[in-house]
Amino acid sequence: MLQGAGAEAEAVRRPAELESVDALVLPGGESTTMSKLARNFDLLEPLRQAAKDGMPMFGTCAGMILLADRIEGGTADQETIGGLDVVVRRNAFGRQVDSFEADLDVPQLQSAFHAMFIRAPWVEEVGPDVEVVATVATGPATGRIVAVRQGHLLATSFHPEVTGDARLHELFVDVVRETTG
Repeated sequence: MLQGAGAEAEAVRRPAELESVDALVLPGGESTTMSKLARNFDLLEPLRQAAKDGMPMFGTCAGMILLADRIEGGTADQETIGGLDVVVRRNAFGRQVDSFEADLDVPQLQSAFHAMFIRAPWVEEVGPDVEVVATVATGPATGRIVAVRQGHLLATSFHPEVTGDARLHELFVDVVRETTG
């Protein structure tokens, strides 16, 4: 999806690899495991510093949880990278069997975005500098905040990479261009 949006993509697993990229995508997965792995591979503090220093980051699903300043429903020892002044509720839409698809209201896009939610979080609160990028447009979750941006940080509670619709990845590439020139 990133290549289709005009970016080059490389895997980042170590601090030296983080230093070689202009931006970072924090993918879906299991957020507590991801934070533990980041700590074990000495990547958590470099990620925090990169976010503070303005590196553009795009968190999807678990990546949104990692970018959040505050988590509801997390484990007592769960750590985040932080940077997004939001409260995110883990597994807010339910368990794996509760996964669903829904159309989103995304004012920056010309038409609705069809999203897939898999054990997804949602944003319960946003700080004053956080822009709500998307809310659920249909179904029982109508109105829930599912995408946010704060400066160089963009996050979605769903998996835009599985939709075939590159518009949110293109939005992130635009954020990278704005931030890095």
